[in-house]
Amino acid sequence: MASNGEKGLIVSFGEMLIDFVPTESGVSLAEAPGFLKAPGGAPANVAIAVSRLGGRSAFVGKLGDDEFGHMLAGILRKNGVADQGINFDTGARTALAFVTLRADGDREFMFYRNPSADMLLRPDELNLDLIRSAKVFHYGSISLIVEPCRSAHLKAMEVAKEAGALLSYDPNLREPLWPSKEEAKTQIMSIWDKAEIIKVSDVELEFLTGSNKIDDETAMSLWHPNLKLLLVTLGEKGCRYYTKSFKGSVDPFHVNAVDTTGAGDSFVGALLNQIVDDQSVLENEERLRKVLRFANACGAITTTKKGAIPALPSDAEVRSFLEGK
Repeated sequence: MASNGEKGLIVSFGEMLIDFVPTESGVSLAEAPGFLKAPGGAPANVAIAVSRLGGRSAFVGKLGDDEFGHMLAGILRKNGVADQGINFDTGARTALAFVTLRADGDREFMFYRNPSADMLLRPDELNLDLIRSAKVFHYGSISLIVEPCRSAHLKAMEVAKEAGALLSYDPNLREPLWPSKEEAKTQIMSIWDKAEIIKVSDVELEFLTGSNKIDDETAMSLWHPNLKLLLVTLGEKGCRYYTKSFKGSVDPFHVNAVDTTGAGDSFVGALLNQIVDDQSVLENEERLRKVLRFANACGAITTTKKGAIPALPSDAEVRSFLEGK
């Protein structure tokens, strides 16, 4: 993708897996007549979202040396994501998740990871040169659940930071994967003060603060001195933003949502792609609001199709969507 050669590199770290999505919405897993394979995993979705919007991205993680793992690596390559950070594990399978789509397009998960290849990434397998070349280093919290992946995550973060990358964190809470709620909260918060951009959903805000109030005070209880931007996404209600100097909210776009999978990842990819080469946006409220409006549009468009990756929009799609508004 030579046209992207001038753009800063966004490196996304973590898991990539296959979601099995029922062919029918609003039924339980047991009642589903069949399933469609949908490649996913939040960090991989973000990498593809960036690339589809014309940015430059790479994925760092581990897949099973199996048909599904090679299929996923192929999907990253086909979508223009650099693959030098991908490892394959001969002893463990690629992770799978069965997803229940409720009638409102929201979802529940049942995971097959015991252990899956992504959990077995070791610090010595990291492509440190690739990580050092990142302008933005983005990650979630699923890679913190077990060793050795947790150590690999911490090492990658440290190397990226030392090389001058902006650290971006979307905890992407998946409660069923953690041994307990307490452990989830402890580990998610254990790296909180390292990130300069953090995005949480309204559900994650409640989980992390223990407050059922989605307001400025609750959000600001998550603020830390290294933070440049804290975002709270509110689903069909848009998003709120907080920086050192200003705060506010950006209205949503109303669409007919069929599947919310990947909407948050699309939002994050759009945001990172818009700021990777000019972080001064984070200090200019008017420009930041424009970027967040664009990111909201990306999230909204992603909910109008089933599956995360097929639904991630191109730059042209977003611009034509915004012109229609």
